[in-house]
Amino acid sequence: MKGTKFQLKVWKYLQTIPKGKVKTYKEVAIGIKSPKSARAVANACAKNPYSPKIPCHRVIRSDGALGGYSGVGGIKQKLRLLRSEKVVI
Repeated sequence: MKGTKFQLKVWKYLQTIPKGKVKTYKEVAIGIKSPKSARAVANACAKNPYSPKIPCHRVIRSDGALGGYSGVGGIKQKLRLLRSEKVVI
């Protein structure tokens, strides 16, 4: 994989989120031991060229909103992927 050290750390963590589960950007930031970096986590997700293999679609905002999705198909595809994993949104 190619990315910055921080991006690689985020992307590696995203691979631990089980199918059918979601985490918030804040939870991911805490999970990578960088609790104040939720915005940077969101940026790393936005730059993920390996989606959906690296499942950035499983990361949502703290208020329950979907947030963004830079993969092909945009936010509609993020919603489709989550629904296909039986995530209730």
